[in-house]
Amino acid sequence: MSIFGKIMSAIFGSQPASAAPAGGAASPGAPAGAPSASAPTAAPMAAVDVAAIVDKAVAAHKGEKLEWRTSIVDLMKALDIDSSLAARKDLAKELGYSGDMNDSASMNVWLHKQVMSKLAANGGKLPPEIKH
Repeated sequence: MSIFGKIMSAIFGSQPASAAPAGGAASPGAPAGAPSASAPTAAPMAAVDVAAIVDKAVAAHKGEKLEWRTSIVDLMKALDIDSSLAARKDLAKELGYSGDMNDSASMNVWLHKQVMSKLAANGGKLPPEIKH
């Protein structure tokens, strides 16, 4: 599963994301965009209160101050997802980051903004202080 897929699963639960399982029902030789049958099930997601879910996850990390509203590292830690630089570089590749991956501060800011934007686009309700 992709790193962004893990973030989506942690927040939205087992609702299907936009990816079909590898080796799924698509017939061999079918065009790349062929699995249109799964598209309608991925689109209608109920609004999910992202803050409530992540705040609850943060509370489970007693003693750790996780600023998930501003930090991609803390968001990933709160959701028990690998937040190492290598994992964040993989997430950046997934999301199409074109900047310098060795400038981790800039990459992290971009990642946080992109993840928040994609969560909102997929039915996530974000607190007003989070700009996406």
